Amino acid sequence: MTTASDWLNGYIRAWESQSDDDVRALFTDDAEYWLRPDDDDPVIGIDAILEMWREPEPSEPVHDLAVLIEDDRLGIITGTVDYPGHETYSNMWEVWFAPDGRAKKFVEWFMTPRKND
Repeated sequence: MTTASDWLNGYIRAWESQSDDDVRALFTDDAEYWLRPDDDDPVIGIDAILEMWREPEPSEPVHDLAVLIEDDRLGIITGTVDYPGHETYSNMWEVWFAPDGRAKKFVEWFMTPRKND
């Protein structure tokens, strides 16, 4: 396994478990969580990330995510997340790693597919 694939597996585990311990294993205490790259108010710090993580999802997500590229400091993850009955998103995630493999900065880039009229 690689740092990015280990991190992605941990993210999926935390997403499914909603466990504070699983989320803490992903992010440093002072991590930044950017919901979009131009976010005016990113979520900063593990306690704020845990609070955000507890917000309910619109439905049970179905994901198809994979590591695109990585090095020791950055992983790029791409794929889709479908919330049945709600929306499907195309994603690219930047995961900036601390030396211990946790994210010190996480940036979501996402789009909804074009609707065919």
